[in-house]
Order: sequence, then structure tokens, then C-alpha cells
Amino acid sequence: MLKRAVYPGTFDPFTLGHLDIVERAVKIFDDVIIAVANPRHKEPLLPIDVRKNLIIESVSHLKNVSVMEFEGLLVDFLKKLGIRTVIRGLRAVSDYDYELKMAWINKKLYDEMETIFLLSSEQFAYLSSSFVKEIFSLGGDIRPFVPKAVAEYLENLRKGTF
Repeated sequence: MLKRAVYPGTFDPFTLGHLDIVERAVKIFDDVIIAVANPRHKEPLLPIDVRKNLIIESVSHLKNVSVMEFEGLLVDFLKKLGIRTVIRGLRAVSDYDYELKMAWINKKLYDEMETIFLLSSEQFAYLSSSFVKEIFSLGGDIRPFVPKAVAEYLENLRKGTF
């Protein structure tokens, strides 16, 4: 049986912490789908098509990874694909509390679903997309925190060279 898993998130922007989770997940699963969400509750910095393309470029070195967009409930997306496993990254106790509640809610909505938590690598335990957006908005250097494709895109965005 093919072991498939979905790694969902808004990835706004995709960070080295996200990439680390994906690179470790492909060692566990035969196929990993990065599911880029279009959030209704917040205004993203980057449009969903840009986030998706930057992720595709950032994971191009990984053979068993694909990137898809989704809207609505994650459980509906999983059911549509026939996948029951979700990957979530954990950085701190605060993440655990939130992610545990989300996993329980999703389990109520889709009993066959299982959530696999991967602990953040130590060097990325502090990193979040929110921090990257804040650094970017204040004119700081985001290159140490994001894949090269993301850094280049954001630097060009800042310069207005699109």
C-alpha cells in the first residue's frame, strides 16, 4: 500500500522550517503532497499561485513531493484524494496545544484521518512565517529564513521589479 500524506498550511511564505519538515517527511512517506491553503480568516502576503510556485521551486530536489492548492476543509480535500494521513510540524508547547485541538476536530470530521506530528529541527524551532513577514515588512534580510526562490521573489517584490 502506498503511504501518502498531506502537509497542509498557508505557507505565507514557505520557510526553511517548512522545507525541513518536508525533507524529513519524504523519508517516512512514499508520497508527500504539500497542500497550500487559501485562508479565509487572514489576508496573505503572497497570492496562492505565487506561494504554490515558490514551493514547487523550493522542493524541486525532492522526487516524491507534489504541491496542490485547496480551499475549504482539509478533511474534504483528504477525502477527495483518498488520503488519511496529515503531517504537522511542532516547534513549541504552544504549537502542540493548538495542533492537538485541530487534530481532534479533524478526527471528529473524518474518523479515518490520522495526524503525524514532526518536531521542528532545533535550528528552526523559533522560525515562523509571521516572523519572516515582519522582518520583510521592516526591510530586514529574510535570506537566512527562507529558501532561495522565496528570498529572490520577496527581494524583487520589495524592489518593485515585477
